[in-house]
Amino acid sequence: VAKFAAAGKPASKKDLGLMAMSYGNVYVAQVAIGANDAQTVKAFREAEAYEGPSLIIAYSHCIAHGINMSTATDQQKAAVNSGHWILYRYNPENALRGENPLKLDSKSPSISMKDYMYNETRFKMLTKSKPERAEKLLRLAQQDANKRRLFYEQMAAMHVGEEIDIGSDNGK
Repeated sequence: VAKFAAAGKPASKKDLGLMAMSYGNVYVAQVAIGANDAQTVKAFREAEAYEGPSLIIAYSHCIAHGINMSTATDQQKAAVNSGHWILYRYNPENALRGENPLKLDSKSPSISMKDYMYNETRFKMLTKSKPERAEKLLRLAQQDANKRRLFYEQMAAMHVGEEIDIGSDNGK
């Protein structure tokens, strides 16, 4: 566990992608090349072709995670399969065609958060020093991942209707 987070971190992680999507004119993708290389390449191609600003958020393992670096791609797959890291592409140009701009590229979680997190020393260390706190934080992480996935699924299922120009006289 990193020194600044030795007791664990109960707060939800920030969602930079969602913040960027809220502008409505930013291409946003979340990728993990080790989990889905085709989705990563597709995201880079779309981002490059997009006329406006683009943001690609990539899962990046590092030695501080406390994993065997030779199995790093397996850990990226576990991050995606647990719901910790959702793969998606948000392309504002899709809305111009009447399509939802958000496309989810990862499936619903197929493994537990525990199966992902406890592969990494940075998470597992807390189970040794403060097992009750580790269990509580694991529950919170699972709940947060479940809520985040549901929220993204709901956004991806939304109907994209006619845009309303708020500044016009007739509202259209």
